[in-house]
Amino acid sequence: MLKVGLVSLGCAKNLVDSENILGLLKHDGYTITNTIEDSDIIIVNTCGFIDSSKKESINTIFEMLSYNKKVVVTGCLAERYEEELRKEIPEAYFIPIHDYDKFNKFFKSVDNKLNDEGGLDDHYRVISTGKYSAYLKIGEGCDNCCTYCAIPLIRGHFVSRPYDEIIEEANKLADSGIKEVIVLEQDTTKYGIDLKDGHNTVSLLKGLLGVKKLEYIRLLYLYPDEISDELIDLIAKEKRLTPYFDIPIQHSEDHILKDMNRRGNKEFLRNLFNKIKTKVPNAILRTTVMVGFPGETEEDVDNLINFIKEIGFDHLGAFTYSREEGTKSYNFKNQIDENTKKARLDRLMRAQQGVSYKRNKTHIGEIMEGLVVGKEKEQYLLRSYWNAPDDVDGKIYFTSKEELNEGDIVKVKINEAFVYDLLGEEVK
Repeated sequence: MLKVGLVSLGCAKNLVDSENILGLLKHDGYTITNTIEDSDIIIVNTCGFIDSSKKESINTIFEMLSYNKKVVVTGCLAERYEEELRKEIPEAYFIPIHDYDKFNKFFKSVDNKLNDEGGLDDHYRVISTGKYSAYLKIGEGCDNCCTYCAIPLIRGHFVSRPYDEIIEEANKLADSGIKEVIVLEQDTTKYGIDLKDGHNTVSLLKGLLGVKKLEYIRLLYLYPDEISDELIDLIAKEKRLTPYFDIPIQHSEDHILKDMNRRGNKEFLRNLFNKIKTKVPNAILRTTVMVGFPGETEEDVDNLINFIKEIGFDHLGAFTYSREEGTKSYNFKNQIDENTKKARLDRLMRAQQGVSYKRNKTHIGEIMEGLVVGKEKEQYLLRSYWNAPDDVDGKIYFTSKEELNEGDIVKVKINEAFVYDLLGEEVK
């Protein structure tokens, strides 16, 4: 049977799709390889969210075509620009997201030995994030319709996965040795809104807590005004729920938030973060913000920076506004030039460096428990409640007098803090 290699671009949600694609093909008899040169077929699972990700996807497609292999393009770029891509890159094969439930049928054009039946199925999933940690996707799509965002155009309306299906997968992951699951969706706090069985994010977390082999459960992508007191209280109460609040706010200024079609305002956000810090004293706060949205002024950026300093985010991701066709903000007046956007981003990130360093120093002397997730430069890497696995946060380096394996659970005393990273030593 043929060998298949896959390049996965974009977010963790896309990575889960990649794992399902590999799982399906492995189930159908294909050999999965990590070496592109050895592949008979190369799959590029693309991102198409903003300009930079689209360029990366296009460049990767052409790079893979240079190996003179069969190249299959999947993911968000294939979904969003299928017709144009087929015309511009006729030598590639395309399977957009809306055909994932009939994946085999469309993959047969690449290899006619494949049977016609089969679509992506979590039962066949190949975990690519190690033997100890895995993402757990709980839905698809988004209904928030932020004016800058193309996700609803690409992924469609929000659809929750059935509760029993998620719990079944969590049990299967735990039985396979997974110790940590990272729960994600475009908006994890909206889980269950479309279900008739009464389940929501809180009841789902309680169900996951029933999977006793799971040591750590972490939530990503929480929409601010959907974070209930019940959810905060549950995270404060349950040790296995990582006290990690990933809450993208996009901006702090009321008129920008309104133009973005974001619910809530600055005062609401301030009260929310203060509430979390009061109820969960060891909470880690992460956010994502955007600069350069149409109509934003230098004063707005000043105010955003002041808000970031006030709240004291442990981790912050930032990007410049990307003018995306099909979104409402594409036609907004007062578009901002790219040089100004980049200058604002640089200014904001310099400010966050100071915030991050100040926050990191508070952890000196603390003993953190977590998973050994690798080794760099003769030092081990730890993932604790402090950092998520998606390369947005910093790293925790530590030394040990003993040989350790990935997936080991250890305790590390933090001895030094840097702008983004922490350094410590294992303690017993």
